[in-house]
Amino acid sequence: MTRRARLLAVVALVACGAVTVISATQTWLVVVLDDGAGHTLEVPGAAAIPVLAPLGLAVLALGGALSIVGLALRYAFGALTVLIAVILGWFTGQIVFAHPVGAVASTVTESTGITGEAAVAELVAAITPTAWPAVTLVTTIVLAAAGAFTLVTAHRWKGSGRRYRTEDGPAPIAAAGSRPHDAIDSWDDLSRGEDPTTRPLD
Repeated sequence: MTRRARLLAVVALVACGAVTVISATQTWLVVVLDDGAGHTLEVPGAAAIPVLAPLGLAVLALGGALSIVGLALRYAFGALTVLIAVILGWFTGQIVFAHPVGAVASTVTESTGITGEAAVAELVAAITPTAWPAVTLVTTIVLAAAGAFTLVTAHRWKGSGRRYRTEDGPAPIAAAGSRPHDAIDSWDDLSRGEDPTTRPLD
């Protein structure tokens, strides 16, 4: 069960991060301009929410690292995952339910050269969302649940392999007398402030 818990958390984070990064490249909003010709503009997720792609990449990194870190970092990563989910959920929810002009302003400005949110608002006749904002909002809910699941179950996860652990310190030195004392050992003695000439002969 503990192994499954870790695997479930890792898979959930990686999947949510991947969906978020993909979503950043997809069309989120379609804007109809009140310019006499009714031109339309497609607004990608990265333009609607500039932090979408960076936070998606951060979630991917957290998911990968979560598979090897110790207990303290599991809690830290779980809390950070919840925080990222809240941030993404807040921005995404505004687009899903409110379709704010600010989300399309940069795309409209790039296309028309008109700046200022008020001027852009006068030029925009309609804003229609695609399915991607809703998909991303659901993803943030799953992400928040995965972060909370990590916080609740992290203490029961089996420890990561020894090759990933640094808190155990360096490998133990071979017991004295297990092999002849050579020149390298003498240098080690000197580095510790010991006089190798006083060491008894092997």
